[in-house]
Amino acid sequence: MQPDVTPNDLAKLIRSRRTSMLVDKERAVPRELIHDLCELAQWAPNHKRTWPWRFAIADGDARAELGRVVGDAMQAHGDPPEKVDKARTKYLRTPSMLIVGSAAGDSPLRTHENRDAVAAGIQNLLLAATAHGLASYWSTCPKGANDPVAELCCFEPGTHVVAMAYLGWATRTSSSIEPPARPSPAVHVVGEGSLLRDR
Repeated sequence: MQPDVTPNDLAKLIRSRRTSMLVDKERAVPRELIHDLCELAQWAPNHKRTWPWRFAIADGDARAELGRVVGDAMQAHGDPPEKVDKARTKYLRTPSMLIVGSAAGDSPLRTHENRDAVAAGIQNLLLAATAHGLASYWSTCPKGANDPVAELCCFEPGTHVVAMAYLGWATRTSSSIEPPARPSPAVHVVGEGSLLRDR
């Protein structure tokens, strides 16, 4: 069966993704588009089909509320005042924030597997965002802020916030942003005690 996307096309998309906040701050990202990105995230492999993905959009004034919640949590955690002040406004840097959580499993192993599935799904949605012309930046939840952010997003207790992703319409093409150098993958050949070298 001939695939709809060629291997070269897929490789080009993967290599074109960048971590960037170079966005048009005045142009909103439609919520319907973000919903579509979340739907694609749920096509990632998911052991036992636990469907652990949890999503929340913060745009408009909700970005400032997200910053307030994070800032308060960081302050309570004892972070320096300058870091707290920065956190209160940093989510205003792009028109939309997408918070992605991973639901707790019925065992420690399942919880770990859920997070693996959610992380794989985030890569799906970031690639799809790139294909739509969006810039994205995958940030993590600051220490001490996980539970307050999860509560703000109406996630169940025990949900781990895996990503707080900045989204906005890119103002520069990905080809104009130099990617970091990457090492060659270390692929061991089992039973031979050797590495598979670059072709």
